Amino acid sequence: MRIITLEEHVTFPELTDKIPADIMDLHSIWKSPMMQKMNKSLADVSGERLQSMNANGIAQQVVSVVGAGADLLNPIDGPVFAREYNNLMATRIAEHPDRFRAFAHLPMTAPEAAADELERVVKAYGFCGALVNGLTNDEFLDDFKYAPILERAQQLDVPIYLHPGLPPKTVADAYYSDLPKHSGVLLSTAGWGWHAETAIHVLRLIISGTLDRYPKLKLIIGHMGEMLPMMMARCDEKFGIAQAGNNLRSVSQTLREQVYVTTSGIFTLSTLMTAIDTFGIDNVLFSVDYPFSANETGKKFLESIPLEPTAIEKIAHGNAERLLKLNRN
Repeated sequence: MRIITLEEHVTFPELTDKIPADIMDLHSIWKSPMMQKMNKSLADVSGERLQSMNANGIAQQVVSVVGAGADLLNPIDGPVFAREYNNLMATRIAEHPDRFRAFAHLPMTAPEAAADELERVVKAYGFCGALVNGLTNDEFLDDFKYAPILERAQQLDVPIYLHPGLPPKTVADAYYSDLPKHSGVLLSTAGWGWHAETAIHVLRLIISGTLDRYPKLKLIIGHMGEMLPMMMARCDEKFGIAQAGNNLRSVSQTLREQVYVTTSGIFTLSTLMTAIDTFGIDNVLFSVDYPFSANETGKKFLESIPLEPTAIEKIAHGNAERLLKLNRN
């Protein structure tokens, strides 16, 4: 069976080393022992990464930048940095064009330039869309200044992958401080905070009416829907149409029409079935979250899904091919 994964990450040290030290000091998690340990795997494209894909039957990865990047830089330096990063990513994956595609890395602090960069790499390199790492300057995408990015993605008919990012300092201090050892950092990120923040990000885009303004825009979120499947009915109850916000559709209708979820990093059947029951089988896509999760774990999970072969094929590759137009090029 053909397998496509689309929340799979890269980081190129030769570029992140160019980020000024004072900026990196403010985002020290990207210099943490965990990230240092992952650097070799994140920088690799055609070595162990490709070997692992071959060993686990993964036909294609859609790679994206994780960690420190253009979104930390000012509106002048950010676009230059993002262009360099995308060019290097395109060069690296071009060595195996049938095995790799990419999501664009955007200079989020310069929205107009980010929209132009998205269009450039989609047309020049066949990138599949863009991946945005959480908030930009503590702002969500429903802020009107980011409208050029959303509008351009809709125009180009490519999705935006909303990936978790680091919480604002005020949030981290209020919710995740004064905890033992490294538990505060974990609670703020992969242990809980990342998922809650991404769910809030999506809900803000719905309740603010942003997704109604861009009804053909597609979003992708990972980790089995970032807690939204179990909360969908509750959100419908509390955020009725134009009841508490500017949304013209119910939360559930908007999620089903514009949001896709991947399995990245969460490999339990109960959460998968909940995602399918709420979002629908056509909106669920397989992903691993490599190298933070192992391809072997993801493959074992995929093989355990108790659904009809046609449904598993949709999750494994069919939905991704349709959403990302992987057969277009």
